[in-house]
Amino acid sequence: MTEPVTPVLREMRWWDIDAVLELERNLFPDDAWSRGMFWSELAHARGPGATRRYFVAQDGDRIAGYAGLAAAGDIADVQTIAVARDYWGSGLGGRLLTELLRAATAFECTEVMLECRVDNVRAQKLYERFGFEGIGFRRGYYQPGNVDALVMRLTDPATSVQGTEIRHG
Repeated sequence: MTEPVTPVLREMRWWDIDAVLELERNLFPDDAWSRGMFWSELAHARGPGATRRYFVAQDGDRIAGYAGLAAAGDIADVQTIAVARDYWGSGLGGRLLTELLRAATAFECTEVMLECRVDNVRAQKLYERFGFEGIGFRRGYYQPGNVDALVMRLTDPATSVQGTEIRHG
């Protein structure tokens, strides 16, 4: 019997957009990001003035997950995290979040913010395990479904990732 292959985390590039869009539409059919949104984010992810970091989890030829972070001053925002359903419970979401928190630390951010659908309890539990706390709500944030967002904050992302190991395959 063969060991299951662990997806390798790497920087997201423009050639990943089609696979990421397919996963995005599957997981978030009502409020999926557009191709242009991903292009725009990746346009700010390279070079000396970069303010974004995006990662994909690649398992063979397949993208099993992705995540992105935006930094402005000393505050970072988790823009997105998604994991294919057949990888739920595998720890892949935690690996992606750890990479985002490392990126926030590299950007010298002292706080990380995010919005999470109020009905996405699975994601909320992941964020809480990393030390995020709910600080408020954004009414009707997710459109067109008019779903509220729970706003969560983590102070000192460097502390949350100390001692964590990421397997990069």
